[in-house]
Amino acid sequence: MDQKVKVFIDGSEGTTGLRIFERFQERDDVEIIRINPELRKDPAERAKMINASDITFLCLPDAASVEAVSLCTNPDVKIIDASTAHRTNPDWAYGFPELSEAFKEKIMTGKRIAVPGCHASGFVACVYPLVSSGIMPKDYPVVCFSLTGYSGGGKKMIAQYEDENRPEELYAPREYGLTQMHKHLKEMKEITGLDTAPIFTPIVDDYYSGMVVSVPVFTGRLARKLTLSELRDFYRDYYAKKKFIHVLNEEETAALGGFLSGNGRSGWDGMDIIVTGNDERITVNARFDNLGKGASGAAIQCMNLAIGAEEETGLKL
Repeated sequence: MDQKVKVFIDGSEGTTGLRIFERFQERDDVEIIRINPELRKDPAERAKMINASDITFLCLPDAASVEAVSLCTNPDVKIIDASTAHRTNPDWAYGFPELSEAFKEKIMTGKRIAVPGCHASGFVACVYPLVSSGIMPKDYPVVCFSLTGYSGGGKKMIAQYEDENRPEELYAPREYGLTQMHKHLKEMKEITGLDTAPIFTPIVDDYYSGMVVSVPVFTGRLARKLTLSELRDFYRDYYAKKKFIHVLNEEETAALGGFLSGNGRSGWDGMDIIVTGNDERITVNARFDNLGKGASGAAIQCMNLAIGAEEETGLKL
């Protein structure tokens, strides 16, 4: 590109914002617009930065993201929001281009892009293809488990886990979202087209980054029963030629030795789809980095598409 893309990161002090900033340090096609740290919460100064940018990333709580969008008066500014606020808004592109050409086109042409949640990224990658292809009925009672590193909880949780005086319970995996009201559930249901939200069990563990999202399936209850091999081939064909998604074949799956490690893709910006089990009971797994394809990596992938750059520019694949 002949001219640098002007980028403003609103919320650059948080985990996602910092990672986005770090990823731009080796790019010569991006100019970061910096706000005076003392004015980072001042609406007038934020509005000035947003409207001077080509791309604004929002790495903020939901209410602050909604406010930031209202501050944008320049119709040429593209906003990429990493919060939960706009993920199910039909006026916004949902930032997972591999789901379909329609998803990708909306990212490339739209002015408003919502970055998927980390747990939701793995879930929609596994479930959307099944529902949209008519293999999984929309009324299927879906269950999902998700194992993540503690960086997904932001600065406060990172500090808790890295405190040398942390409580004993932080040394073991911890289930949370026990009320079945996790903030990602809305997009998990609406993006995949399910009639009801899944029963969702997220688990945070004592490692920094990476995650495995798992969706178990009874093949006999699908609209079209597939064997283990056939379902693996289905995902391979569905995600064929997608740079960011790799479907493990039988040999690669066997090489895992019967274990899936949550940090197995830490530091990588793509996503593995791993189909395990047998012909009657199958688990579809998405393995990726909650800070990569689950957050800042996905945000930059969306920006690359929006500005016409190569999709993987500045990312690790």
